[in-house]
Amino acid sequence: MEKDKKKVLIKLSGGALSSGDDKYTEPTLKQTAEKIKNIQEKGFEVALVVGGGNLFRGRDLAGNLSIRRPTADYIGMLATVQNALVLRDYFESQGLVVRVSSAISMPQICESYMPQRARRHLAKGRVVIFAGGTGMPYFTTDTTAAQRALELNCGTLVLAKDGVDGVYSADPKLDSNAYKIDTISASEVLERGLKVADATAISLCRDNQLPIKVVSMNNLDKFEDDNYGTLVLPE
Repeated sequence: MEKDKKKVLIKLSGGALSSGDDKYTEPTLKQTAEKIKNIQEKGFEVALVVGGGNLFRGRDLAGNLSIRRPTADYIGMLATVQNALVLRDYFESQGLVVRVSSAISMPQICESYMPQRARRHLAKGRVVIFAGGTGMPYFTTDTTAAQRALELNCGTLVLAKDGVDGVYSADPKLDSNAYKIDTISASEVLERGLKVADATAISLCRDNQLPIKVVSMNNLDKFEDDNYGTLVLPE
């Protein structure tokens, strides 16, 4: 099936929503809402996957206090639900119509994930925020973003990064010789071990012909610009 070029899934990191000790910052939330509005006004259907790193990272607890990895991962999934609910309420205060869809059933606070229902929401101009990861341990929200984008037949997976505007040859904060890469194949990303997304997500996109655009949080509405960010080709 040909990808729908007017349908986009954006992966937001939980850490990008915070600043210092603040779990959420209104300037970031407001700017993100404005960018999503801009994207919708260009005729795109917009879905989001949000991480939970500003609240909890499962890997930080796994193995400590006798907490098993699956348990730690489930707690991390709950953090993504918290972020999704915060985004929903704030976005709606800014005029967006939003639905939260969770891979973990929580009928009192949000919808359970159903692909057909999510498609209907998008077709009606609603922003859909996917929470709860894949609903299974050992998978990251990067993988969730790739899986949801494929299931919804999105034309592009946008990875909105905090502090960088694309993929670099090395960490630009640690290596002054690091340079930005404009275009790269998914296979090369895996071969070079570049920190774009986890290997499972990159492989999913490569094997299913889904392009990835890496941009900064501050300019996520510029993902269409060929001269901005990094394009990861599915090859």
